[in-house]
Amino acid sequence: MQLEIGKIYNGKVKGITQYGAFVDIDGGGTGMVHISEIANTYVSEIRDHLTENQEVKVKVIGVNEAGKVSLSIKKASENNDAPPQQRQRRGDRNNDRNDRFDRNDRNERNNKPKPNVWEPKKQPQPSEMTFEDMMSRFKQSSEERMCDIKRSTDRKNGTRRK
Repeated sequence: MQLEIGKIYNGKVKGITQYGAFVDIDGGGTGMVHISEIANTYVSEIRDHLTENQEVKVKVIGVNEAGKVSLSIKKASENNDAPPQQRQRRGDRNNDRNDRFDRNDRNERNNKPKPNVWEPKKQPQPSEMTFEDMMSRFKQSSEERMCDIKRSTDRKNGTRRK
């Protein structure tokens, strides 16, 4: 099952860390709720707000290129708690802008809303790539690997950049 960005799902808290909580989404895999997306108030200790195996409602707020799912409990509860008039009064310009884009999408596709589903970027086959494309891909992956090696050696040595 693919997760749609902006849709609310039920899930169960499977793990809690210093920076967030990992949630198993019903039939859709696992995502992480960052500490800043747990509650509308300041959260210093996640365990004050969540416990493991707790059932929660989460909203999918993003999926990165590696397929990692970002979730929000705070935004899922905002949608359920506030009536539409109150959400309008909050002055959220993004909602107004998204409404305009949604209307345009519906008009273009005979009133069918476009689902916002993440799909990985399709890589062309090496036989279809030019030499310059292959070199730029190699250079990018090489730089990423070098950064990973540098980070891991810095951690092992106990040195950090300031």
